[in-house]
Amino acid sequence: MATHFMAVKQTLMTVSQVVLLSAVWVGASWLSGQFLPEVPAGILGMSLVLAALWLGWLPLDWCRSGARWLLAEMLLFFIPAVVAVVQYPQVIAAAGVRIALVILLSTMMVMAATSFAVDLSYRLELVWRRRWRHREV
Repeated sequence: MATHFMAVKQTLMTVSQVVLLSAVWVGASWLSGQFLPEVPAGILGMSLVLAALWLGWLPLDWCRSGARWLLAEMLLFFIPAVVAVVQYPQVIAAAGVRIALVILLSTMMVMAATSFAVDLSYRLELVWRRRWRHREV
């Protein structure tokens, strides 16, 4: 009985976290549409969640299992693209090499930008930690 209760509790927690993350995305979509049309809602929402986590307004435990579930089910988000490829094979046959090159180059650019951002964030975190240590001493 206790394991059943824990499973139900974990499922409800995951669902509520997915709803929370979805609400952030909807809010970011509205903000982006109203005030920052050049910033995609996903980037704005991710920045808001990251800022809330960093400032301590949003504890990591409040979104951990929901984020894990979304990442685990990420393949579902690519189904429309796969359906488009299946429905239009003539486009793939005519422009397949160019499409593959664009995918390859854009993936490399995203990976490079991500690694740069992670490295920069790590260096900033180290600098801030050193400053906090010097203030405490």
